[in-house]
Amino acid sequence: MRLLPQSLFGRLVLVLLAGLVLAQLATGYINLTERGQLLYEAGGMRLAQRIADIGRLLDSLPPVERRQVVAIFNAPPLTISLDRPPMAAERASREADWHQSMFTAVLRRALGDEMPARVVRREGAAENFRPPGMPGPPDMPMMPHRLGGYGMHDFSPRGAFFTVQIALRDGSWATFDTFLSPQTAAIPVRVALTLLILLVSVVVVSLVAVRWVTGPLSSLARAADKLGADINRPPLPETGPLEVRHAARAFNTMQGRLARFIADRTRVLTAISHDLKTPITRMRLRTELLDDEAVRGKFEKDLDEMESMVTQTLDFMRDTNSSEAVQRVDLEALLESLQTDYQEIGDTVEIEGRVARPYACRPRALRRCLTNIVDNAIRYGKRASLRVEDGAERIVIRVVDEGPGIPEHEIEKAFEPFFRGEASRSRDTGGTGLGLGIARNIARAHGGELSLRNLPAGGLEATLMLPRTEPA
Repeated sequence: MRLLPQSLFGRLVLVLLAGLVLAQLATGYINLTERGQLLYEAGGMRLAQRIADIGRLLDSLPPVERRQVVAIFNAPPLTISLDRPPMAAERASREADWHQSMFTAVLRRALGDEMPARVVRREGAAENFRPPGMPGPPDMPMMPHRLGGYGMHDFSPRGAFFTVQIALRDGSWATFDTFLSPQTAAIPVRVALTLLILLVSVVVVSLVAVRWVTGPLSSLARAADKLGADINRPPLPETGPLEVRHAARAFNTMQGRLARFIADRTRVLTAISHDLKTPITRMRLRTELLDDEAVRGKFEKDLDEMESMVTQTLDFMRDTNSSEAVQRVDLEALLESLQTDYQEIGDTVEIEGRVARPYACRPRALRRCLTNIVDNAIRYGKRASLRVEDGAERIVIRVVDEGPGIPEHEIEKAFEPFFRGEASRSRDTGGTGLGLGIARNIARAHGGELSLRNLPAGGLEATLMLPRTEPA
């Protein structure tokens, strides 16, 4: 999915944070639910105990004094009546069973066995509840206002309305109408602050732990990416978890083997080159002794080709660029000097575009890269046009010729050693088939790339992309 992070660090952090948030939400929900239930039960116990105390008090008084006591305790949300007839028991709903059972059990435990009691839970919303006998508009819940007097009470629709009747010893019934409001299970500031500190602490620890685990992997990825540019780079530190240390050790072993292989191959080729130069030199001396100028010319041409092949093969096989220091150069001036060199020998090279800022590179290597590309364009296309695009992150140089191009299936083969297309197989066009391969190696050593494509109108376009970061 596109919304998921692409890095291992991002995905691990996402999994940890998602699990942590879900766990905190579930824990908070459970705690709040239990807290609300406990508060509700505590409120029901207090209300049932109050009704039981009033009931026992009324039972101990003569009928004349009971009404005076009722007048004192008759205050919402508890209203008391001594004139209502006995009510029939009603079957409560499943939701009411729990509230009614809890309330009835507490009330009967407070009253004892000598005083029977009936409890009925009234259904309906708060705005439709009004105890009988309460003064005021019909069906309006009333309660003492904060500032005194009766006013509207903020009953919760989820509250429980109970009618309780207690049988007194003289055969009369005391009726209590009351409302048991659920307590708001709001999170206290201290609890919220504790949860927040816990969440932030775990997030910070998770970020540090994930970074600690993925850091060596990132170093390993960077080292693998730079291995092609510098095979002799320093070994990767073998630190981190056991698995990462094993991977770093295997990477260092692989790098060491590659470096030894390339060094051995370079030494062999250097020795071969040295051994070949001696007979080539002797052959040149003997060629000078030939009287036939035509034969002498052919020999000299063959010797030049042999020497060129030996030199370019060595340049292709060994990394001669790593020893050159990186410098900031005026790339535009380098291109203009290249243009001047070609114009002095009668070749046409045109330049379009500018490079505004200096570029960090290995100057001699980059000049050779450009020379090989332009040589290829002039050899097969008679002329070369350089189109420069300077950006904030990279420089793009397109070298366009007017030649026949390359068959599509052979474009990548053009970078292979000693590959020459059909148009370059004659001795007149020359070429060893190493120029573009050397140019691509230099481009990649700078962190860039070299690619070829055929133009719709004819000709070949070589695109050299150079990032604006210092090469390794």
